[in-house]
Amino acid sequence: MFKKILIANRGEIACRIARTCHRLGVAVAGIHSTADADALHVKMIGESIEIGGAAASDSYLRIDAVIAAAKATGAQAIHPGFGFLAENATFARAVEAAGLVFIGPTPDVIERLGDKASAKKEAEAADVPIVPGSKKPSEDAAEIARIVQEVGLPVMLKAAAGGGGKGMRAVSDLDGLANEIESAMREAKNSFGYPGLIVEKLVERGRHIEVQIAGDGKGNVLHLLERECSLQRRHQKLIEEAPAVNLAATLRDKMAADAVRLGKRLNYRGVGTVEFILSGDTYYFLEVNPRLQVEHPVTEMVTGLDLVEVMLRIAAGEGLPFTQNAVTCSGHAVEVRICAEDPADNFLPCTGDLAYVKFPADGVRVETGVESGSVVTPYYDSMLAKLIAHAETRNEALDKLERALDATSIFGITTNQGFLKRLLGLPATRSATFYTRLIDEQIDQLVDKAKNLDAGALALGAYFWMIRQRQPLARGPWQSREMTGWHMAAGGDGLSPIPILHLETAGASAEIRFAPLKADGSMIVGVNDEKLPVRLIPLKDDCFTAIVGARRETVRIYQENQTIFVHHRRGVHTLTAIPYLTYISAVAETSGELRAPMMGMILKVNVAVGDTIKAGDVAAVLESMKMELRINCETDGVVTAVNCRPGETVERNAVVVVVEPEQQP
Repeated sequence: MFKKILIANRGEIACRIARTCHRLGVAVAGIHSTADADALHVKMIGESIEIGGAAASDSYLRIDAVIAAAKATGAQAIHPGFGFLAENATFARAVEAAGLVFIGPTPDVIERLGDKASAKKEAEAADVPIVPGSKKPSEDAAEIARIVQEVGLPVMLKAAAGGGGKGMRAVSDLDGLANEIESAMREAKNSFGYPGLIVEKLVERGRHIEVQIAGDGKGNVLHLLERECSLQRRHQKLIEEAPAVNLAATLRDKMAADAVRLGKRLNYRGVGTVEFILSGDTYYFLEVNPRLQVEHPVTEMVTGLDLVEVMLRIAAGEGLPFTQNAVTCSGHAVEVRICAEDPADNFLPCTGDLAYVKFPADGVRVETGVESGSVVTPYYDSMLAKLIAHAETRNEALDKLERALDATSIFGITTNQGFLKRLLGLPATRSATFYTRLIDEQIDQLVDKAKNLDAGALALGAYFWMIRQRQPLARGPWQSREMTGWHMAAGGDGLSPIPILHLETAGASAEIRFAPLKADGSMIVGVNDEKLPVRLIPLKDDCFTAIVGARRETVRIYQENQTIFVHHRRGVHTLTAIPYLTYISAVAETSGELRAPMMGMILKVNVAVGDTIKAGDVAAVLESMKMELRINCETDGVVTAVNCRPGETVERNAVVVVVEPEQQP
């Protein structure tokens, strides 16, 4: 076994690899960008080398800097994790040339699987069924358009050099095909350094099944069961589970055998994943991911294996530490990915400071790279954490996950937690009758776009704010039943005659009035015209027993400066508390200003000063978290200012274009 390795990654996967190394007694060192100097993985690893700027191209993708860091720390081997350089054959060769061990497949195998067209050739040679489509990648947009028409709609455009859903576009209409090709090529170039695409026939209502394999590089290849990964959005997996359900044993065995046969043809070394698309009783090869998968924990939970340990032992020359007969399935495991994104705003990625992070202490496995105080930047993937539940039955595992999501509090930015909970409760999820496009087809019932005022949540936030204003006594303000430090006159309805507080939340606001605190700690809180009896009884971990009218439930409440976070079973409410007199002097935003929805880099500017623009036109294209975001005009008018240029990084809410609205007759 190695004495010391370098983890060439960041975030949750860096923490995950470090945990296994600590258990095995293998020393670890890490790397970080300037943006990650205070990141959790840096703290957990304990020794880390700063290798460049915030952008991945300036740090985590710098082969020379990564190898230099390994040598500087005395590491014998490098674990790439997933993403960044994990599937880069040039990097693997450079590692070996430096006299170090690459913990993963050989450079030759990575190269053979390096683009989807090449991987399809390997699968075809191994007698594994492949999806009809292009035989080689192309960088020629006109040629790609011609292949689309030859294959016939619907088709899938795929980045030849990539994975993880980047550079992928489903096309079912020739209108707008040129734009889809351009966008996919640009995303492929930005994500993987190569714009080439392949075209494949789109298998509609298909299931995404993948088989985990492990090989010693000496001809021995085993499968470690399969995973179900059909619940996806934008080709990104959101919920994964093992084993796959509603899958005939004959199909399961055949797919596993195909995966192993392909692995043996490749003389595969390390762990990898062979992915298939299944429709009815027919399946096709999709790709091989020659690395550790994001969803590997569900395999670990049902097999009892540590896949990182397996990778380390294989790379160290110890071979496979088990036989195929030793690989058994125990129970069922399900994983959800919590991401920094807003489902109500077309899953717009979110950046900012995490004011407060709390995960369940027991019952589920938590993989994360963030903590309270962490900063979510636009430079990397939006995934914040994974929750993995394991139980004897699938329904028990799903129930565990729902409870775990309720017990997870992430304050400061918007996440997809509520969306995931609704997805877990979807009848198709519970019955395992899902397919890869299910989320897209049922998005309206999964996304809660309502901006209804939750008077109870506002009343709890207002009560919490009020208590914090009171002068703490020696016993603390929660033990005091007196109005020490807080005095107010009551109006005819028992509430303060004028609002004391203005609360703002997503799409709504309220004026708050208070009645004096009663001896039992309760208080009447006026939320606009509604009067609610409220009481909070402190528990632990910032949790309270909240009593609002007849409802009693456990909530978590936290305040940072003017922001109050209220988390109950129905979701997280972010409230901005503004003293009323301060609020009434606020000035509304100027109309006609097109603002960046989040921090990111300008890719394209489609307008110039003096141009006439229509409502809905794309004024500029922004890239953030490896995603393209279109900044559309909201009204017909004339462009009077352009405050950005391609390649420029802009802050959230920065005014990028100003439009003088067209005068109405």
